[in-house]
Amino acid sequence: MSGKQKRLMAASVVLILTLGIGQTAGAMHIMEGYLSGGFCIAWGVICLPFLYAGVRSIQKSLNQNRKVLPLLAMAGAFVFVISSLKLPSITGSCSHMTGTGLGALLFGPSAVSILGLIVLLFQALLLAHGGMTTLGANTFSMAIAGPFVSFGIYKLCERGKVNRRLSIFLAAALGDLFTYCVTAFQMAIDHHGVNTVGGAFAKFLAVFAPTQIPLAVIEGILTVLIMAALETYARPELRAVGYLKEEQ
Repeated sequence: MSGKQKRLMAASVVLILTLGIGQTAGAMHIMEGYLSGGFCIAWGVICLPFLYAGVRSIQKSLNQNRKVLPLLAMAGAFVFVISSLKLPSITGSCSHMTGTGLGALLFGPSAVSILGLIVLLFQALLLAHGGMTTLGANTFSMAIAGPFVSFGIYKLCERGKVNRRLSIFLAAALGDLFTYCVTAFQMAIDHHGVNTVGGAFAKFLAVFAPTQIPLAVIEGILTVLIMAALETYARPELRAVGYLKEEQ
């Protein structure tokens, strides 16, 4: 990495850490013990093929160009810090950004499944944020479902010749929102009680909507700013991961 790229990465880390100062680790991953054992196992099994594909994807990227490793580490650090920030929601719940859209645009959604799994594991063990029994469910919602939606939206916008900045914003924001749709569904099918699953799903969405919608907008804007900085100072790395096919 050049001197400018190192300074950019250092500045990004300082900014992210500054935003994280004073935040507690109670943000809304599904908490330990909230899902029944059968659902915990089922979501973990569903994640396995995606995680296998993620390992292969990362291996392929690193075998092609080892210089993308700092960019991969930065994407993982971004997910860790930004998903640790919380904003209280109603009924005592919390919402937070995910940060996975950035990694999905750079390395593809499969690679983000591994980054997300590592982030969720460290948060559960070190920050009591989420849980080990709910690791599979949290991995599927934040590290698999959201990134695949972000990647798909970006590619659709790219084919439709949509402005690149708008494409990045939509990919990051809608991927964030879809993560919480999946989380709400996961909780609804296990805790709908006497209500229908659809009714419980709507109630869980209503809990998160007042805070999650503005957070998704913020994440979209932040992702656009970071990608713009990378396009200015890290063009060789972006071409190496395939984000920039040629000088644009």
